[in-house]
Amino acid sequence: MKIDKKEKAVVVIGTGPGGATVAYELTKRGIPVVSLEAGPRIMKEDYKNDEWPAFSQMAWLDKRTMTGNARVVKDFNGLPTWLVKAVGGTATHWAGATPRFLDYEWKTKSTYGNVKGASLLDWPVDGKSMKPYYVKAEDAIGSTHRGGRPPLPANNNYKVFAEGAKRNGYKFYATGPYGTNAAPYDGRPGSVQDGFNFQGDKNGSKWNPNVREIPRALKTGKLDLRPNSQAVQITHDRNGKVDGVLYIDTKTKALHRQEAKVVCVAGNSIETPRLFLMSASSMFPNGLANSSDQVGRNYMRHLTGSVYARFDKPVNFYRGETMAGFLADEVKNNPKRGFVGGYYLETLALGPSFMGAFLEPGGWGKKFADMMDGYRNLAGMWIVGEDMPQANNRITLGSAKDAFGLPAPNVHFDDHPNDTAMRNHAYNVGEKIYKSVGAKQTWRTTPYPHTHNLGTMRMSAKKKDGVTNKWGRCHDIKNLFVSDGSVMTTGAACNPTLTIVALAIRQGEYLADQLKKGKI
Repeated sequence: MKIDKKEKAVVVIGTGPGGATVAYELTKRGIPVVSLEAGPRIMKEDYKNDEWPAFSQMAWLDKRTMTGNARVVKDFNGLPTWLVKAVGGTATHWAGATPRFLDYEWKTKSTYGNVKGASLLDWPVDGKSMKPYYVKAEDAIGSTHRGGRPPLPANNNYKVFAEGAKRNGYKFYATGPYGTNAAPYDGRPGSVQDGFNFQGDKNGSKWNPNVREIPRALKTGKLDLRPNSQAVQITHDRNGKVDGVLYIDTKTKALHRQEAKVVCVAGNSIETPRLFLMSASSMFPNGLANSSDQVGRNYMRHLTGSVYARFDKPVNFYRGETMAGFLADEVKNNPKRGFVGGYYLETLALGPSFMGAFLEPGGWGKKFADMMDGYRNLAGMWIVGEDMPQANNRITLGSAKDAFGLPAPNVHFDDHPNDTAMRNHAYNVGEKIYKSVGAKQTWRTTPYPHTHNLGTMRMSAKKKDGVTNKWGRCHDIKNLFVSDGSVMTTGAACNPTLTIVALAIRQGEYLADQLKKGKI
């Protein structure tokens, strides 16, 4: 379906898990949508199952800068995040983990109390109200271990991990839930255990919006999908309601305008606040919908790190799924460990190229060479934990310019002492797990460029504390919504995609109802 640029439409910016889900929820209810996507549409037959070519094919490599004391600032200053610029968004290369928030993680301010230096805030929603949307999201994604769907088989990396967990007294470990089919489901085949999640899934067994939501929205005849269309400004009328989106055709460099009756922004936690800040006007001098000065603030990226171990015999950890299992015992809040919040340990395997780049950025020497020479004998895990929101961890418009001459975003991130304490605890646990099953060498890997980008447009009950309300609607502007992970008030310990999809389903239902009742 083609929608005239002068027709006032619902415009959804971004086609990742949030944006594509909202677009599908609206179109299946008969509401026309224009979806603007900054990148191309890459189909599964076009994926390059080779790490560096795939990275160049998919990654968002536009100009960005980074400041702060976090290690990633030194290691990857021009690449603070590892996002995909294509239809389907970063879920095109996600590992597929789909855990839920625990109930207390919606209310961390109430649970943790005042944490010095942190800008904690309770969500304006809770676990009880989100439960039915989690079920809907799990059914849409096809989460294993849920809804009667079978688990993925255990690969060697998981078997080493699970045996170490068992020997250390842990009880809550399993091969999921994940968004990769173990058996055919929802029109997608079962996994062939090909291990190419980070390069795009040629087999089609892994959920991403370009496999499910986008094709189904197109089939309704109500979606006008426009790839290679980068939004650069949201405009508003004299009453402060949004009325259009300016976007650049990235192939021709032509500037276009699409009239809008509603705008939903889902550009991830960096591009979404950047767009709001670039849309400043005389009515909104500090950025669109930014009377609270909260746009761009409270950026989170999850506490991460990795532990790898070398054994005396082959593990072949790269065979099977990239991420093959969880350990959840350390998720529950237990301040006696020296920090609030919790973390998951999740199995992880990288190919030789990425391992060489990420194992010890900028490092070398015999110990590093021993790890790389023993690649077939490696096992690996990733740490995913809750990092503290901090007001000064934020996205701003920097002095650098992008390819269109527009201000590139600067990402400022300082580790909080709670983050550092949690990471060190997790490193110790990971090493104990591997040493208990005979590891000859272990290695603590610092955080990679991040894919779990959260906050910057957070939900809040009060206008002064955030940017959006419990529906993701901007406090300042009634017909402007945010539909991605930037609305997350706090990050919890779990991988965020399931929660982003659940929130987007909920928002889509609400927005469709409001439109049909003429309330927007």
